[in-house]
Amino acid sequence: MMSWMIPFLATFLITAGCTPLLITYFRAKHEGQMIREEGPSWHESKSGTPTMGGLMFIIAILIVDLITGFAMQLFDSTLLILLFVMVFYGLIGMWDDSIKLFKRQNEGFKAWQKFALQVLGSLVFAAVYYFNGFPMSLRFFGLGELPLGPLYIIFIVIWLTGFSNAVNLTDGLDGLVSGLAAIAFGAYAVIANAQQQYAVMLFCVSVVGALLAFLLYNHKPAKIFMGDMGSLALGGSLAAVSILLHQELSLLWIGLIFVVETLSVILQVASFRLTGKRIFKMTPIHHTFEMMGWGEWKIDFVFWLVGLFTALTGVLIII
Repeated sequence: MMSWMIPFLATFLITAGCTPLLITYFRAKHEGQMIREEGPSWHESKSGTPTMGGLMFIIAILIVDLITGFAMQLFDSTLLILLFVMVFYGLIGMWDDSIKLFKRQNEGFKAWQKFALQVLGSLVFAAVYYFNGFPMSLRFFGLGELPLGPLYIIFIVIWLTGFSNAVNLTDGLDGLVSGLAAIAFGAYAVIANAQQQYAVMLFCVSVVGALLAFLLYNHKPAKIFMGDMGSLALGGSLAAVSILLHQELSLLWIGLIFVVETLSVILQVASFRLTGKRIFKMTPIHHTFEMMGWGEWKIDFVFWLVGLFTALTGVLIII
């Protein structure tokens, strides 16, 4: 157990110690988040808050996992592909964030451009997954498996792109995604340990450490946002972890909040286009709770508690 505290503490200390430097740098450069006009009006006070904080915890995780992976003899294709997904999706988000900052607007990539890059990253992951002989089937919570063969590659593309966007959509309140993602990765660390997939466990443990440190600066009132760089990296990595543990569909439950946030947007858009009426006051759904009078802290705690419940029950079902 003590050996697993090392990567946890290392990413925690690096992120906690260096994030203030990143905040100072961004403030000196006057580079901050632009708030969407169609978003809640009370979020306008957040305009100018430094973003791209995901840069800090991605660097911390990358450094610690590379060093610890070698030291613990866990440096294999599994760890490499997880780090690749995190960095690649993070770079997509970084590019997107940079466009927003340089153009002083909240719109970055065109949707098709972001999607194309997400698909490219997922195909690289799929190629490594296939050539390493991992199972090309879906597991249904221990109830059986559905062989998909080459169709599993399509599933991988859908899973990585879908959940990277789902986490990105959820990242609309101070600290919300930092807490939810830490809980989800913590659940998968326990599952990885039970399966003796220690490379995946190393990755998950280091992510949890980094996110808990980042939360020190990301909770309300946030001193820095993770930006698309952080949320896309976390979403893609979560999907990759669930696939490598061959517990793909568990993410629908362990990451239930991300699923609900995404469904709220899909339903809202579909309803408005078909009927001209909205189902929710505002989406993603956390904004609806804001419009009902809930404060950000209340929404965070309730959503975190739901995330903790689904994570704990998901782990109990699987192991």
